[in-house]
Amino acid sequence: MNFSPQLIALGEYLAGEFDNREQAIAEPVWYVHLRLWQRPVNLFAEDSITLFAEQANIINLDRPYRQRIMRLHQGGDSHAPLKVQYYMLKNPEALKGAGDNSALLNTLSPDGLELLPGCILTVNYETLAGDRYKFTATPLPETRCNFTYLGNTIEVSLGFEATQAEFYSYDKGINPETRQATWGAIMGPYRYTKRNQY
Repeated sequence: MNFSPQLIALGEYLAGEFDNREQAIAEPVWYVHLRLWQRPVNLFAEDSITLFAEQANIINLDRPYRQRIMRLHQGGDSHAPLKVQYYMLKNPEALKGAGDNSALLNTLSPDGLELLPGCILTVNYETLAGDRYKFTATPLPETRCNFTYLGNTIEVSLGFEATQAEFYSYDKGINPETRQATWGAIMGPYRYTKRNQY
């Protein structure tokens, strides 16, 4: 399948090692200093670009968390030219640390993933100078991203903005009863800078 230039650019912009050092130094009360890995994986290659994502507190890099799979593909119409579908790992412990140690990802297969039907984003873009883009990913209206992890039902509000050098994460946990955010980008996005390209 031929991928659009925008889908290829989105995959390139999201792939890499990031951190939010400047933000964490400027606003330590609200933002933990995190490292984020988003590594391309060879899954669903016939129609999409797929990434493994994992993050860790900078002082506990040996204890990464929030592993997820992001599958980027063409949307169905001009109002949503691109889409991101999220999956969770059936056995996250087996791939713990794969953000920093990509060899662990060689064992990853579609059988090890669980589709998260409500966890999907539509991605729009604006063209910047020099064939660059700014991507904005938002949830579908009237959908909720829910999944069960360690026996608990978790709801997450997803979203991001991406340029060639920066990744802004709007992800946050939601209390299903109060609808209030409980963790994540409560005071605004986590503002990551790309440190290495994958």
